[in-house]
Amino acid sequence: MEELINLSPLALAFVGDGVHTLFVREFVVKGGISNLNNYHLKAKKFCNAKHQKEVLEKLLPMLTQEESEIVRRARNAKSKHKAKNFNEEEYKKATAFEALIGFLYLTKQEERLEEILKISVSEEI
Repeated sequence: MEELINLSPLALAFVGDGVHTLFVREFVVKGGISNLNNYHLKAKKFCNAKHQKEVLEKLLPMLTQEESEIVRRARNAKSKHKAKNFNEEEYKKATAFEALIGFLYLTKQEERLEEILKISVSEEI
C-alpha cells in the first residue's frame, strides 16, 4: 500500500476516472433509460469537472487524514492538460476527486469506494 500512497496523483486520477465512469455508466444503464443517447446525456451529468468538484467539496469534511492527503497532493499536481470547458479550479478539484477514487480502488477499500461513488451520483449534490 505504501507504493500506492506515493504513486503520482495524476496516475491515481487516471485510474479513478475509469472507475468513476464505469460506475456512472452502470448506474445509468440500471436506471431504466431505453435510449442510447439518453444514456450519454445522463452519464454526462455526473462525469464532468463541475460535478466532480461539487462532490469533492461535499466529501471534504468526511475524508480521513490519508484521503485528505491524497486529495491535497492531486489538487496541487502539475498537469500538462487543461480542461476545455471548465475553469482551472474545477479541473484541479475534479482531478483530486478522481485521484481519491483511484486510490480507494487500487488499495481495495471497496466499502469506502462504494460509499463515495454512491454519493457521486446522488441528486442532492
